[in-house]
Amino acid sequence: MAAMSSSPPRTRLSSLARLSVAATAAGVVAAALVLPAVGGSGAVVVASAEALNLRPQELAEPPLAQKTTVYDAEGHQIAQFYAQDRKVVPLERIAAVMKTAIVAIEDDRFYQHGAIDVEGTARALAKNLTSGGISQGGSSITQQYVKQVLLNAADTDKGKNAALDASYARKLKELRYAMAVEQKYTKDEILEKYLNIAYFGAGANGVEAAARRFFGVPAARLNLAQAATLAGAVQDPNATAPDRGAPARELLLRRRNVVLDRMAQLGRITRAQAEAAKAGKLGYQGVKQSNGCQDSRYPYFCEYVRHELLSDPAFGRTRRLREEAFSRGGLRVRTTLDPQAQRAAEAAIKKRVFASDRVLAAEALVEPGTGRIKAMAASRPFGGSARRDEISYNAVADREHGGLIGFQPGSTFKTFTLITALKRGMRIDDGITAGAGYTAPGYATFTDCAGRNVGDPSWTVTNDEGSPGFKTLATGTWGSVNTFFMALQERVGLCATVQTAQSLGVKRADGARLREVETFTLGVNESDPVTVATAYAAIAARGTYCPPMAITSVTGPDGRSTAYGPRCERVLDPQVADATAHILSGVFTRGTMRGVGGIGRPAAGKTGTTDGYASAWFAGFTPDLAGAVSVGDPRGSQRHKLTGLTIGGRSYGAVQGASLPGPIWKDTMTSALRGVAPARFTPVNLARFGGCEKDCAPARHKPAG
Repeated sequence: MAAMSSSPPRTRLSSLARLSVAATAAGVVAAALVLPAVGGSGAVVVASAEALNLRPQELAEPPLAQKTTVYDAEGHQIAQFYAQDRKVVPLERIAAVMKTAIVAIEDDRFYQHGAIDVEGTARALAKNLTSGGISQGGSSITQQYVKQVLLNAADTDKGKNAALDASYARKLKELRYAMAVEQKYTKDEILEKYLNIAYFGAGANGVEAAARRFFGVPAARLNLAQAATLAGAVQDPNATAPDRGAPARELLLRRRNVVLDRMAQLGRITRAQAEAAKAGKLGYQGVKQSNGCQDSRYPYFCEYVRHELLSDPAFGRTRRLREEAFSRGGLRVRTTLDPQAQRAAEAAIKKRVFASDRVLAAEALVEPGTGRIKAMAASRPFGGSARRDEISYNAVADREHGGLIGFQPGSTFKTFTLITALKRGMRIDDGITAGAGYTAPGYATFTDCAGRNVGDPSWTVTNDEGSPGFKTLATGTWGSVNTFFMALQERVGLCATVQTAQSLGVKRADGARLREVETFTLGVNESDPVTVATAYAAIAARGTYCPPMAITSVTGPDGRSTAYGPRCERVLDPQVADATAHILSGVFTRGTMRGVGGIGRPAAGKTGTTDGYASAWFAGFTPDLAGAVSVGDPRGSQRHKLTGLTIGGRSYGAVQGASLPGPIWKDTMTSALRGVAPARFTPVNLARFGGCEKDCAPARHKPAG
């Protein structure tokens, strides 16, 4: 726009000039205050120059509230959070026409005067005295910036009212602060700060947020009409807020035209440019700005990240400080979410479970050796509308991360008893003769880690899958034989099995202590997919457990970044983990998943079906990725069993681990690992774990290892 003038150079006024301006201002203000009082006879001295105390006073400038933005592992935005919708931008990223418009309408002599516009202030004070109150502002952009700082710094209604108080005392205080601001910053720096702090209406704080919300463009791309609209809005942003309806938009349109006329009057644009801009419509777009996990494309992962930031002292000493940093701190949070893995999990679930189905499917994917959560997905959308089949909690995580109580993981917990047996020296073909039912011989058959007797000789465990007879560690696992694992847990010890699970990060989803009962190996402790997937990832990582992590770095508004890495520890003998992976690999070829099949690369896993079909699971891993899928009724899995259901348009007499969670896992892993070269497990040490030693099969049985 050729007729538009550019801003003067970025220079500060000289000290001599500032003193001259201040002295002149004091004289003019003092003179203005010695005026006839309204309704009085004769002159009344309201104040003296000395009483005005017009000396610079340092202004505390707290950081501006900005939005926190969350990104996936590839740097794509997945969510944002804010108490105030604002993004601070440098002056060079604000269109020149915007700077011209705001100066023209708010303070056209901004680049010529000091902290106080002597002409404007004297004119305003004289007008105010004769009117009996504050009727005319006369504030410079610097003074307006000061007022906005004081308003934003106030955290109570009383403080905000004080910042807006229509009194001479407040006005003079602003003048003192303004003088200090003018000494501290260049004119361009002050203008930049003002444009970033000003409220424009419709929930937009700062020119960048306003440009995006009003017109769907960044501040750098504002045109003349748009710039004039925003410049006009700052005078009374509540009255002209375009989201408040037609009357407010009409008022804003008139304000825009006033700005255009003023720009033309000052020669900043031509009259023809002004008229052309005035001929256009307001152009308000009302671009919705997402705020919170309910607006995120990946709400469950988002919820996990949010709870991490609000609960971890690494992100703030107290909960209040963490909440303030999250909603006001302008953080940039980089996460572990892998878009390809996330799409794979979502597609696999959507293919087999509808949002309108009674049951809920949830899945988590975790990277072995790091604990990085790659994906979190569920069959229902996140939100508070039951009519839209939404749920308002994190179905993939524990209560600490926004979840509830989870579902019983069933036979996926048998893996921890298997590991304990291998740790105790049992070999792949060592075994036990399992009956059709298992009854604890006595109360002392099982003792918890506190030494209490927890056996229940009045209860008999039966088999849902597999047949009785002699079972080795391999065949008992492949067939998921309940009675075999009860007898195996009796042999290796309940407490030892619990400790193995705990070393792999296993805990209850509701945060309570694990129930150390005799049926622990059958998976009676309600869990969540993130926890189970992370435990299985440790086996894939040859016994290295890494707590689940979702955040890799947090960068503050000052550009300083803090990186967060895996916090891993070796919890299993690598050869024990290798032997476990070797046995679990057979689940796909000779076990409960043989009807589903593998994924075309080395993989291992375990189905989980609870007593009475209350819930169903599959947990498994490759060397590169681990995942866990749960299916249950969120209304209460024990009351609403997975029998006689239609899920995803298909009828199920009963849902087992291999009938629904297993296929979801298979489809997910196939897609999530597409393009990743297959990796192999470390071969089992057969010299240590091959064959059998003391508990060999009867002669008529062929060894399985």
